[in-house]
Amino acid sequence: MKKLLLTLVAACTCVIANAAYDKTGTSLGSSAIYPGTTHSYVVAVPDGITEGDTCALYVGLDGELCNASSVIDSLTKAGVMPPTVCVFLRPGVVCDADGNVVRYNRSNEFDAIDGRFASFLETELLPAVKTVVGNRATITDDPQRRMIMGLSSSGIAAFAAAWNRPDLFGKVYSGCGTFVPMRGGNELQALVRKSEPRDIKLFIQDGYDDCWNPIFGSWYEANAMLGTALDFAGYDSTFDWGEGVHSVRRSNEIFADMMTTLWSKPLASKPSGNGMLKDILTDDRIWKSEQSEKYKTPFETGQTVEAVYPDSSLVAVADAGGNWLNQYIIDKATGRRRYGQRFYYLHSYTPTRLIVSGMAFDSNGNLWAVTDAGLQICDQNGRVRAIIMIPPEVAELEHTSINIGDGVVCITDSASGRRYTRRFNVTTPKAGVRPASQGEA
Repeated sequence: MKKLLLTLVAACTCVIANAAYDKTGTSLGSSAIYPGTTHSYVVAVPDGITEGDTCALYVGLDGELCNASSVIDSLTKAGVMPPTVCVFLRPGVVCDADGNVVRYNRSNEFDAIDGRFASFLETELLPAVKTVVGNRATITDDPQRRMIMGLSSSGIAAFAAAWNRPDLFGKVYSGCGTFVPMRGGNELQALVRKSEPRDIKLFIQDGYDDCWNPIFGSWYEANAMLGTALDFAGYDSTFDWGEGVHSVRRSNEIFADMMTTLWSKPLASKPSGNGMLKDILTDDRIWKSEQSEKYKTPFETGQTVEAVYPDSSLVAVADAGGNWLNQYIIDKATGRRRYGQRFYYLHSYTPTRLIVSGMAFDSNGNLWAVTDAGLQICDQNGRVRAIIMIPPEVAELEHTSINIGDGVVCITDSASGRRYTRRFNVTTPKAGVRPASQGEA
């Protein structure tokens, strides 16, 4: 972690009067992801580039804040940043036939931590941006040269977009972010601690007196908790804490220095402090996939998802639609299931829609569950201690199973016949052998 002093030079000291950008204002019509919603945005293409040049990408939420295009132009001329296509997006609105706004969609789009907004950026906004840019430039696909920025609700939106899709954005600035109990933002600090780290470089700012609406708690405390979680998880993150309220003022002051911090050096993350992740992760972070008819198997709608403990003394059973998995004791004499309890608690981004599509125990008695919130690994006492990202296409599927082998985990989609494999420090459980107890703590 790097903490900046409050004596940073204000952004305006290195801003030129007129940024060398060709700006085009336009809008997206009714969205498929946010039905009936219209979004206005501006695309700024740097002057001086030639056809075919590859540019970095900057997405600014809530429109252009902090005099961004001028600052970016100055930093480009100083050699701190590469030539960059800027996109300044306004949150969506829904209007009636007379053009009157009947729904403001800002909080719905920005404060939610699920993947909808990231999907909107990928499938609707960015393709439209490329059309506007045309053949003047090519926007890079390298996430470490793609940045997203926002303040307040758009601050958490910037973080969540990169968190859900680190393949889209590798740099994030969040000022006065709403990491509070509005639409699940308070869950992010727990998810950061438990999840396999993403390749994201971050800069987070907030003031000690930030509390725009105390119904949702202390906004500064929520930002600080996220900060300690990022430190624990080994992220390359910089924090600017100081005197201030819920305001753009501090972001205006530090914007140029913040951009220099994010762009002047390559990503430098550290290992996570999560003990389970340290135990199970290998250097191989890639899921490999293959397609085969032999992986296609019948799947009945409503089929119960369950996993039996290695010595057949317990069984975990999914409770459809919720965060809980039930656990039953198996009577060895009769095979009957007894003493059922809600026992394993899984994380989700939208709790009413959690999908559990496959489960298996490893030789240590840890339960691995394939969910649309990732591959979640529970200890013997039912708590998620590690979450692994799985390929985005798997997260949308309900007909998957999981198998744990020696040193490898396989996730199979029985509907499409596609199998995904990845190496982990894990071993196959032996039938009839009870794993060593992890105790009651």
